[in-house]
Amino acid sequence: MTSTYPVPSSSCEVCHEVKKSRFIAFAAYADTREQAMALLAERKGKYPDARHHCWAYQFGNPKSAASAAMSDDGEPSGTAGKPILNVLQHKDVGDVMIIVSRYFGGIKLGAGGLVRAYSAAAQMAMDALKTEQQVARRMLNLTCDFSHEQLIRHWLSQHDGLIEQINYGNQVSMAIALPDHHCQPFDEYVANIGCSLTPVES
Repeated sequence: MTSTYPVPSSSCEVCHEVKKSRFIAFAAYADTREQAMALLAERKGKYPDARHHCWAYQFGNPKSAASAAMSDDGEPSGTAGKPILNVLQHKDVGDVMIIVSRYFGGIKLGAGGLVRAYSAAAQMAMDALKTEQQVARRMLNLTCDFSHEQLIRHWLSQHDGLIEQINYGNQVSMAIALPDHHCQPFDEYVANIGCSLTPVES
């Protein structure tokens, strides 16, 4: 079972201006790299003419993040992604992605100025971000026939369940993370359609 920690409950956007350069910071929930990159693609689509889209994320419990990454996206090395990640690592929030889109204002800020600007923008986004306690989920292994896969996927999508891993062999094997309060109903549901469910020992 996973321990609980604060995660973003909604997304937020703030704007920080330094010497005519605009730093538009966006923070939102993401708990996989694919989800984080999808958010990045959305921001690039919203601000296609921004010169840089720098970012950082951390997944899992913020006290011991399962994964973290960052990108300067063309800014001088260490002046953007690292300051954003540094802000994240000092906040008690997990499963979070911050993207800072920069419009250059014509005045160079220098390495120190960039670090301060990206740090400030990320800080403003985290200060504005609303959070909630992450739902405690239980890990389960499920084995089902191919004909039941879509039924299982639909049930999980309706009950905040996550498919962490899936393998196809003679049958479909899924590693599932499900909120505690949905485990009993799920157990009954899969038993009725003839699937095999086992808890993962933590």
